[in-house]
Amino acid sequence: MTNDTSTASIDSVVAMQRGAIGHRATWTGLTYAKAMQGGKADEVEKFIREAITETGEVQGAAIKSQCQDPHNVANFADTFLTPNVVKAFDIEFKNKTEGRLDLEFHHCALLKAWQDQGLDKPTCEKLCDMAMDGDRGIAKAMGYEFHLGGTLAKGDRVCQVSFFKKGQ
Repeated sequence: MTNDTSTASIDSVVAMQRGAIGHRATWTGLTYAKAMQGGKADEVEKFIREAITETGEVQGAAIKSQCQDPHNVANFADTFLTPNVVKAFDIEFKNKTEGRLDLEFHHCALLKAWQDQGLDKPTCEKLCDMAMDGDRGIAKAMGYEFHLGGTLAKGDRVCQVSFFKKGQ
């Protein structure tokens, strides 16, 4: 056991953050699962996507207002990805420049929650893509492009996420 209370504190904050993210994912996952059981999956997916997209756009506007230079993608990264967020998702920065941010996520509390609920792989993949509408909304609010490569939900080693200026 370490005597470094700052590390213990950060680790407990990360655990709480993962728990909160997982709890949010549980709501979405169970809502969607109930919609599938009731034959309304397509209709409910549309509403979930709209709500998540709007949430991302609201969050993106807040991030943009906090960025010293919102046209600098590296500055966006520093504003958006706090140390606790980086630890919560076990994010590895592959590229961080003024024009582009490429990330690899090694952990996803959302996916873990969906798997813990017993949701099958195709449902987890669908929920993951819906959740990524939030990041797409953040990118839109920032005036950036967004790309999602491989995902943990699809069985890839990592989630590959990129934010970049148009034309980069």
